[in-house]
Amino acid sequence: MKCYDIIVIGGGPAGMAAAIAAHDAGCSNLLIIDREEALGGILKQCIHPGFGLHRHGIELTGPEYAEIDAERVRDRGIQVLSRATVIAVTKEKTVTVQSEHGLEPYQAKALILATGCRERPRGALPIHGTRPAGIYTAGCAQKLINRHGLLPGKHAVILGSGDIGLIMARRMTLEGATVEAVCEILPQPSGLIRNVVQCLHDFDIPLFLSTTVVEVHGRDRVCGVTVAEVDEHRNVLEHSRRFLPCDTLLLSVGLIPERDLLVSAGITETDGIFLCGNVKKVYGLVDEVSKDSELIGQCAAAYVKGEIA
Repeated sequence: MKCYDIIVIGGGPAGMAAAIAAHDAGCSNLLIIDREEALGGILKQCIHPGFGLHRHGIELTGPEYAEIDAERVRDRGIQVLSRATVIAVTKEKTVTVQSEHGLEPYQAKALILATGCRERPRGALPIHGTRPAGIYTAGCAQKLINRHGLLPGKHAVILGSGDIGLIMARRMTLEGATVEAVCEILPQPSGLIRNVVQCLHDFDIPLFLSTTVVEVHGRDRVCGVTVAEVDEHRNVLEHSRRFLPCDTLLLSVGLIPERDLLVSAGITETDGIFLCGNVKKVYGLVDEVSKDSELIGQCAAAYVKGEIA
């Protein structure tokens, strides 16, 4: 069994920041495990600017921000196991990994989980209708466009005004699609004001507040959605129902921390197992993710060296 002082699960901004900080705090026997080929996590598909202003003092795109930490990982000689999926962890900090080498166990003195979040899918929403093609989470649509050069549709409605939903409204528009509306169930936008201005106002994309999608229409492909206003208790106001034609519905309706590894292992509080990044809580800025994850990396190193219990 391969043994390490610290194993970091997840090679996104949180995992990289934690690993770098742990290394610099005196734990060089480190391993980062990531299921993708390259480090960076979700940042690799976030080609818009707006990252790094707080941490680096300059405005960067997501890939540029990620590359700074990826280079720091390489410079320190931190080991990375890529294209690998963690199947299970135990309270004893044993990690079972599926990779091109097969199924292998790894042992750590400390674990750092930086597994991020997944997007809330349609199945978690009370939306009536069929299951036609053309329904995507906003992050999935972003990956299709920015990493694979594929446009999900030409006429879109976006449910949710979180930052990813706002950014995708602009991205779809820049790629030649028409965004019919962004609907938000809350009485105010969920995302940053700068994104409301730069992604919606600057492109004359309508934002319907206190409004949600109540029904999807279409057999093989989405042909439209019914939207309706809601009251302060989120009850649908039936008289406000109206049909919006579209061939695509993008969902930007929240994130769910990826804690399945801990849940399946029955782990609640165990010495030497740390969480950082969006798996711990959902952050608004990646700069904050990196800053807090550096502290977690330092704590993990202190635990391995016996400086904290």
